[in-house]
Amino acid sequence: MAHKLAIVGFGGMGTWHYENVSKRVDEVEVKGVYDVRQEPMDTAASLGLKTYGSLDAVLNDPEIDIVTIATPNNFHKDIAIKAMRAGKNVISEKPVTIVSSELEEIMAVAKETGKLFSVHQNRRWDKDYLIIKKILSDKTIGEPYYIESRVQGSRGPLHGWRGYKVNGGGMVLDWGIHLLDQMLDMIDSKVVDIDAHLFSIHTPEVDDNFKTMIKFENGVSYLVEVATNCFINQPRWHVCCKEGTAVVENWDCDGKIVKLANNDELAWEDVIVYTSAGPTRTMAPRPEETTEQLELPEVEADWTNFYRNIAAVLDGKAELIVKPEQCLRVMKVVDAIFESHEKSHSISVNI
Repeated sequence: MAHKLAIVGFGGMGTWHYENVSKRVDEVEVKGVYDVRQEPMDTAASLGLKTYGSLDAVLNDPEIDIVTIATPNNFHKDIAIKAMRAGKNVISEKPVTIVSSELEEIMAVAKETGKLFSVHQNRRWDKDYLIIKKILSDKTIGEPYYIESRVQGSRGPLHGWRGYKVNGGGMVLDWGIHLLDQMLDMIDSKVVDIDAHLFSIHTPEVDDNFKTMIKFENGVSYLVEVATNCFINQPRWHVCCKEGTAVVENWDCDGKIVKLANNDELAWEDVIVYTSAGPTRTMAPRPEETTEQLELPEVEADWTNFYRNIAAVLDGKAELIVKPEQCLRVMKVVDAIFESHEKSHSISVNI
């Protein structure tokens, strides 16, 4: 029997949850919706969904065993706690909270009630990310030492509640959460240093562009960047490893791997190479025969595996993939990003 799901908040992401779960996840059935606005409630009714008159009405429905929260960020904590205490399992949209201490409150209630709690970090199933993760796990080009992860656009001011501080708006808490979650899921080491630069180009209350350099205890440096005012985009991923470089250009996953053809040391010659920038030996082009180009690996990517995992956990058939403890690490990194920006210098951490 399918698990019955109610969605609280039926805006853009709420409707995304409905469409994807209803069409592609047989293990979960979306029964109904609650939203404080009438327009999305009318939309839900037109789709044949039950419309609840209040949050309490959702929580009092004995058929509902999963509640997905897709409201503005500042409402996540209170709804999650109330839902778990009402006996419901809870999925929260990201960012789960605005600061890490609020997530710790949620986790305490999850432990108290014994209910499942997870965060919709669906971009762990992005194809571009899974490609990079496979390259690193397979050690295709050896050990990494520097990774750049970017999402860039030029649409300007943030739309709706995402432009307001009280709602937990801004790019660190929006796209940044995804990129940071991917980072911590992929690099098995403690974060020890964070240097963040936040910009408010078109949105005065919150960051609409940011860059942060993150240093891991194992020596990996990792640049995370989100931009809404960039008119010439850089690659989605640029990964430097000890035996080569991997690039994923975009979400279509165009890109390549260039690796050392062998471990022979490249001989230095006395001849100076003349380039358009003048004479050089250090930056002279590498002889073609010393490298080989590889195609990016094939991976299977499906966002709906998040919900399939939730259903399998509830049925006692699997371990939870997106764990609250992992999300707490992400939120602690977020706290440190804001602290670094406020202090205008890097800060040492142990996350």
